[in-house]
Order: sequence, then C-alpha cells, then structure tokens
Amino acid sequence: MQSPNRMWAIGLTVVVVGLLSALLYVNSRSGAKPAGGSGAGKPSEGPLIFYCAAGIKPPVNAVVAAFTAETGIPIRLQYAGSGTLLSNLQIARLGDLYLAGDSSFIDMAREKELVEEALPLATLRPVIAVPADNPKGIETVEDLLGADLRLGLGNPGAASIGKQTRKALEVAGLWEKVEAAARARGVFKPTVNEVANDIKIGTVDVGIIWDATARQYPELKIVCPLSADPAFVMHVTVGVLSCSKRATDALRLARYLSAPSKGGRVFQKSGYEPIRGDPWAETPEILLLSGGVNRSAIEDTLRAFEAREGCRVTRVYNGCGILVAQIKAGERPDAYFACDVSFMDEVQDLFLDSTDLSETDIIIAVGKGNPKGIGGLADLAAEGCKLGVANPKQSALGALTSRLLKDAGLLEGVMANNKSQTPTADLLVNQLRTGTLDAVIVYEANVARVLEHLDIVRISHPDAKAVQPFAVSQETTYPLLTHRLLRALCSKRSRRRYMGSGFRLLTTPPNGQSE
Repeated sequence: MQSPNRMWAIGLTVVVVGLLSALLYVNSRSGAKPAGGSGAGKPSEGPLIFYCAAGIKPPVNAVVAAFTAETGIPIRLQYAGSGTLLSNLQIARLGDLYLAGDSSFIDMAREKELVEEALPLATLRPVIAVPADNPKGIETVEDLLGADLRLGLGNPGAASIGKQTRKALEVAGLWEKVEAAARARGVFKPTVNEVANDIKIGTVDVGIIWDATARQYPELKIVCPLSADPAFVMHVTVGVLSCSKRATDALRLARYLSAPSKGGRVFQKSGYEPIRGDPWAETPEILLLSGGVNRSAIEDTLRAFEAREGCRVTRVYNGCGILVAQIKAGERPDAYFACDVSFMDEVQDLFLDSTDLSETDIIIAVGKGNPKGIGGLADLAAEGCKLGVANPKQSALGALTSRLLKDAGLLEGVMANNKSQTPTADLLVNQLRTGTLDAVIVYEANVARVLEHLDIVRISHPDAKAVQPFAVSQETTYPLLTHRLLRALCSKRSRRRYMGSGFRLLTTPPNGQSE
C-alpha cells in the first residue's frame, strides 16, 4: 500500500501534465491559423518590415491595423523622411515594403534595384500653410520673402516635401532667396509633420507642407498651392522591396493599401485624393487568352508571377483566329496575348494600347538530315512533298503563311502538296516527327525545344516573322495586377526564358502605374 504523500505526489504530477498538454493543444490550435486570417502571417514568421514616409503616418497606421486584424499578419512600421529611408535601404537591404511621399523616390529605388513592384496610392500637392488666423497676411509665394518672416521648410535631402519645394521654387526663380531666408530666419526639418507642428505651435510663421498634411491640422490654413504646374502633383507610392523574403504577404498588403474599399477609403478620410486601385481580393484571379505559340516562353513566368503575387492566372491557349472569334462573341479576358499583330488589330478597340512584346521567325521544319533536300519555299511545291500548314482562318500562323506564299507567287503550287491543316503548329510538329509529313511551315518558337529531332530551313523573305502583342482589356477588374503581369513578362528573368524558346523579346519593363 502506497503512502498518502506518494499518492498526493502522483496526483499532482497528473494534474501538471494535464495542464501542460492542454496548453500545448491550445497553442498549436492558435498557431495553425491567425485569428481572422488565412494563415499567411503566422506569428512565428515575425512581422513584415514596412518603411514609410513620416508624412503619411496617420492613414498608414489605420490601414495597417485593419490589415493585421483581417489577415493576422503583423507589421513593424518605421517612419522617417522618404530620402532618409531610401538612403538607409541602400545600406541595410533588409525589409519588405517602402512607401514614399512621391514616386520619384520609388523610381530611384528601382534604378538601384531595391524595389520590384510599385502601386500608386494617392496624390499630394505642396502648399503654403499658415496658422488659421494668418497673422502675417501671407497670400502668395512671393510673400515668403518677407523681411521678418520665420519660415519652415522640409530638408530637400531627407524629405519628399523638401525635394519638391526646392524644385518648384527653382522653376519660379525663388529658391536661392527662400533658402537663404529659411537658414537665417527659419528651420529645415527632416519630415513634413515636423514642419506642420512648427506652424501649429508658432515656432514659424509659415511653412510649405503637403495639402493632405494641412487638412489633418484644424489649426492650419492653406494659403495657396506652391505651384500651379501639374508636374508638382506627387503620387504617394508603395513599393515591394527586392530583398523581401515574404513578397507574397508584402504584395497582399500593398494591394490592400491601394484597394478603394480598404486603403483608398482611409486615405480619403485623411484628406488625401486616393488613386483608384484594384478591388480587394486576398487571391485575385485574371483570365489570359494567348496564342498557342507563346506557351513555352511564358508558362514559367506565369507560375512565378502567381506564386509571388498570391493570385491565379487562368490561361486559355489556342489559335488566334479561334480566340478572336471568342472575343467577338463576348468573351472578355483581362489580357490578350496574340500570335501576331494582325490578330490584335481585329479586337484592339476592346483593349488598351498593345505592347509588341516579342517576335519569332516563320521557318520550314523538316526531318533530321533534311531527307527531301528542301532549301526554300519553292521546294515545297516539288512532286511527292507532303506538307503541313496552319489553318488560315483559325490561326495567325496560317494567315501569315498564306500571305507569304501568295507574295512569293507560290501559293497555288505549294498548297497542292498540303496534306494537313491544323489550328495550332504543335500538331504539325508532332506529325512531322512521326513521319506523316515531310515539311511544315511553323514558327521557330514551335521547334526550339525539339531541335535534336528536326532541322530548320530559313525562309529568305522580310515578312517571314510574326510579332506578338500583349494588351490589357479596357474592362478588366484588375488593371494594376494585369499590368504587373505585363511587367513580369518583360523582366530580365522572362527575357532569358524567351531566348531559350525561339523568341526575341522586343521591349523592356514599362514604368509608371503599371508597375
């Protein structure tokens, strides 16, 4: 029989083990999925690091708090002037997002390969602001030169407002005098909020700040814009850093900041003019219609884009004649990537301006060793040559082939040997490899990955090529996301994939809001 003390110890041990097991169970359940979120931002992953221009603090604080509550992804915000943050980023190269007071800082960050994607959020205008009762009676830019005036400016090297103040006053021919006055009778501050606070408490008589900043201070009054030139309307822009190890979460926050029902609404309430972004969706979906020839060049890029953005790209590959018929019948893709410009022209009015993305040569493919001794288009009319071509009504390749043969005066003779017409060139290549056909007219891109089994005969004609244009629909639900897809297709990584697929990439990544 066990002693009462031993029985008590055993009982206590059972209770302790039970409590520990319960705690472990609760912790494992809470760690599996953050409250109110999708599991993308588990506490063990740590917070996203977000560098933000100090002047944009009020709306960003509110949006980030809502985002964390909704997704469970924690954020660590660091505020300073746009220029100061950029300088720090160049050294540290650590973090996930960078929000600048104007897009010129994002452009510089891109040039330094610090930023991958960028989304515009709102507009800002530099204005002259004074205390609400305007005791000095300031009315114009020229009044900044008043002899007894205490002037507050942003530091041009640290803050976006300082940079734009200097540029605007240089255009007006007033910068040197205003700068001298500020140094003699005023102050330079590293952030726009510090300039606004100085006006509020009376440390300075007048300051140059953002219009949205002034609207957040009931004690201040806007006298006039610093410049009427629309070039000085700045875009508040958020960029996803190239060094981010959690780009998908960072892009999700960037999309949240720009969505009209999320960040856009908060920015508007805070006195900003929001730039309309894509509607909020945790996993947005876009539809891409593409000529079949493009598949080998873009599939890896599309998969990488989906993984990074946390989105889905539904792709439909087919002959461009078939795709154009679908579009004319009412299909509305978010983007259309044609095999040739001739098949974009037919539906261009439904899309924004197209970008000629790539080109590939039209060639004659023959069996290994070229057993029929084909040297050019004319040889395809030789007796006994079994030829395959693409259908001219269903595909861009077929239409281009017919045009090429007609221009060479060979259409009737060559087509007498035609044994197969298909909507896509892949079917022709397969028939050639099985020996059903002796020669096929296809794109070089169609055979780039099977050259160990086939030979190429070049066509000596200036029109023996096709140019592939990409266009974003005028009706797309996600214009910014779809333009970022275009940018991804133009990237250095995509260029390497194109070169290995029998294409030549014609364009570089576009700048601006399509980023």
